[in-house]
Amino acid sequence: MNDDVEGSRLPRRSVVNRRSALLGLTGVAAASATSAGAFLYSGGWLSTDELTPKRIADGFEQVYGKHDGFRRNHAKGVSVSGFFDSNGSGAAVSRAAVFQGGRIPVTGRFSLSGGMPHATDAHGTIRGLGLLFHVPNGEQWRTALINIPVFPDRSVQGFYERLLASKPLPGTGKPDPQKMSGFLAQHPETAKAMEIIKANPPTSGFDNSTFNSLNTFLATNAADVTTAIRWSLVPTHFAAPMQAAAPAGKDYLFDELVGKVAESPLQWRLILTVGQPNDPTDDPTIPWTGDHQRIDAGMLTIDSVQTEASSNVRDTNFDPLVLPDGLAASDDPLLSARSAVYAQSFTRRAGEPKHPGAIDVAKEPR
Repeated sequence: MNDDVEGSRLPRRSVVNRRSALLGLTGVAAASATSAGAFLYSGGWLSTDELTPKRIADGFEQVYGKHDGFRRNHAKGVSVSGFFDSNGSGAAVSRAAVFQGGRIPVTGRFSLSGGMPHATDAHGTIRGLGLLFHVPNGEQWRTALINIPVFPDRSVQGFYERLLASKPLPGTGKPDPQKMSGFLAQHPETAKAMEIIKANPPTSGFDNSTFNSLNTFLATNAADVTTAIRWSLVPTHFAAPMQAAAPAGKDYLFDELVGKVAESPLQWRLILTVGQPNDPTDDPTIPWTGDHQRIDAGMLTIDSVQTEASSNVRDTNFDPLVLPDGLAASDDPLLSARSAVYAQSFTRRAGEPKHPGAIDVAKEPR
């Protein structure tokens, strides 16, 4: 595939449904730790020194170091599996088989943003959930979601500058405040998005987090009516606020996740938000506000957590453009760029030696 080629340029605008070209590919889930989830990668373009998938992957290595065999972002995670019970309501906006009703097997991955595979869990680190729906007709739907309401950047230039500005200083482990302040002064859209993110603090764990697609997609129903949508996974149980102080343990967020799934399955409702005529479809820094139709399309159940290995989703690429018939990319240029950078990350780690991740489910406390 073309965007696997080292140094290939990120496409300026692509709304191509790359489902058939990507069904066999495996790879990354998304977002950057201190930079509030570096998970989407396009929009603005340099006139001479153009950003490429290679250069962005190099940026992650520059900030987090090179860790053979791991994703360049969302390096720390665990594999999960379960199923999605579609109630048929999603068929109102999409003819995709996943919305027609019935049970569909799902595999996925919970993760934390950043390129450090053994980083200590922290409240403020962006949480990710990548999912692969194994649709019975042979199609796949892959989606990667994170637990913030908007994405901080609307351009690849802004994302790349923010990634580099977020590099931790050796003495403090935090970004250089002058660099970050200078970045925000030049990118008021990011400063505004960060205020929205701060107004929505994270919950206590993975199990009660709401995960959002952030990007806009196009849904086409059986009558060939196309509608802009965004989707979210909303937990069915109480969304407890995070504690003031982090619990003991380097892997406390994953420890709790493993323990809760061992007790009983975790569930989220898949909510499709239908866009209004004036809603932006090409800028994920802007939330859709006001009155919107929200469709409860069914229930996601996660009933198993596994240590990452070649036999599960360790090597799955949660490419946002692997879409079933009835779903397609919108005019959001970040989608094609995400796809290209995910492919670059996969290509690199596929040729590297593999090492055990930080989370060994068999050894996690219950």
